[in-house]
Amino acid sequence: MSDDAPARGSTFHLPDLGEGLVEATVLEWLVAPGDRIARNDPLVEVETTKSAAEIPSPATGVVARLHAEAGAVVAVGAPLVTFELEGEPGAAPGIVGTVPADEPARRRVRLRPPQE
Repeated sequence: MSDDAPARGSTFHLPDLGEGLVEATVLEWLVAPGDRIARNDPLVEVETTKSAAEIPSPATGVVARLHAEAGAVVAVGAPLVTFELEGEPGAAPGIVGTVPADEPARRRVRLRPPQE
């Protein structure tokens, strides 16, 4: 990546946290506008009726805007944070916890218990 690569904006929305949950409360932002963040770095701590969770960043870039204050209730699918993305043109946030397309797949090794 070159330093003169253009930045692109992208808004990350509160993901579906499972188990039929429709909203979450922002407990604490782990970033601030202007912070540089890497994909999968801790972004925000949220709380649902069932648990507290830390949501990682879906992209590498600079935090441009936080869409909710600490203590605010945010609906699933509502804007959470806007990034100025860095990287190759056409790059977009991926699904958190996935391997980028340019990274080779790794072979899974299945361990078996010793046979007697």
